[in-house]
Amino acid sequence: MIDTSVFQGKKYAYYTLGCKLNFSETSTFASMLDEMGLREVQEGETADLCLINTCSVTEVADHKCRQAIRRYARNNPGAFVVVTGCYAQLEPETVSKLKGVDLVLGANEKANLIQFLSEQWQQVMATDGKKKAEALHQHFSVKTKDIKTFAPSCSRGNRTRFFLKVQDGCDYFCTYCTIPFARGFSRNPTIQSLVEQARQAVADGGKEIVLTGVNIGDFGKTTGEKFLDLVKSLDAVEGIERYRISSLEPDLLTDELIVFCSQSRKFMPHFHIPLQSGSDEVLRLMHRHYDTALFADKIHRVKELMPDAFIGVDVMVGCRGETPECFEQTYRFLQSLDVTQLHVFPYSERPGTAALKIPYVVNEADKRERCHRLLQLSDEKTQRFYASFEGKEAVVLFEKNLHGRTMHGFTDNYIRVELSPSQAKEEYNNRLVKVVLGPLNAKKTALKVQLIQEH
Repeated sequence: MIDTSVFQGKKYAYYTLGCKLNFSETSTFASMLDEMGLREVQEGETADLCLINTCSVTEVADHKCRQAIRRYARNNPGAFVVVTGCYAQLEPETVSKLKGVDLVLGANEKANLIQFLSEQWQQVMATDGKKKAEALHQHFSVKTKDIKTFAPSCSRGNRTRFFLKVQDGCDYFCTYCTIPFARGFSRNPTIQSLVEQARQAVADGGKEIVLTGVNIGDFGKTTGEKFLDLVKSLDAVEGIERYRISSLEPDLLTDELIVFCSQSRKFMPHFHIPLQSGSDEVLRLMHRHYDTALFADKIHRVKELMPDAFIGVDVMVGCRGETPECFEQTYRFLQSLDVTQLHVFPYSERPGTAALKIPYVVNEADKRERCHRLLQLSDEKTQRFYASFEGKEAVVLFEKNLHGRTMHGFTDNYIRVELSPSQAKEEYNNRLVKVVLGPLNAKKTALKVQLIQEH
């Protein structure tokens, strides 16, 4: 039995770095703290507890994590500082030595956040006036093979959409990536438990759920189930209007899944498919599980059945082995694909990865130039896609806005729209509303819309 008395009347602050999965998990942590009797700190107040959920996808991410930890410790003197997430798992000793940090929880321990927090915080409180820095500097972290717990998460935080964590970890071990070391091997809960969480989201007013995870197409490793079976079960949940799949590896995006999504009313025509490189040579060096022919076939299949589908693509530039010729292959390949948006990011050296054995290194200036070219290509594709829907009717799920501000939302195929302040109303928040899509806004980031009626 956890003693909750230590939490009563205390205030907490939290900060998240990294992916949607991290944001979903942090939101769940916040809900747990609320249930234990704490409340979120308000502007001008000092927190008693600070929770930082970290990322370690790049060296820049590591730097931002350290900055955030120091900032929260400095701005909340005397607070009990807890650090979790990927950076905490990979570099627990480094994190534990940062000034102000009291507790570091790795991937296996964060599922028991409240238990660890209760035990450790009580020890600090028992020091009876002694300096907090003298009380605890503990870290808990295990080896990759021993990361076996699954921390459930279905939360929306300050967002309209719910994020349902369906899977964690990865078995792929791509040569540039530390995620398997940070999150462990692929594992998942049961379909039934996820259906129950989706039903609870309905009870909490949810209209849209995004399925999140590290490699969600690999769902079923723990339970012997299949991702397609999960999708079909969630599709049958009454009350949810929309589902989105956050990211699917191309080799796990099956024809059966594409066909099902094309016929489903609830699973939206919206896909995010990581490519990483359009060069087969670089894909081989990365140890990816597909080639460009397979990737192109998946794009063609989606567009064949869902011509209006939004397709986002992850691309890594400047990785080891990416010669100028390899990059040009990537550029031409992406030019040829009927995709909507590119998520472009530069390669970052990660300690302990197999990529460090590849001799060819791309300099930073070339990385920046390659990123710039692909981002320009992405803008061209996105704006062309948006413009092709001007004048058409669509149903938009609007998101909460501040009074007197422009209201934003998304169509079923993930076109971002904006509603002028003169038309925006609070009752449109989390509502499906029928609109006519207008021209691009001045920043070319959304389509202006005119209301027709509530859906």
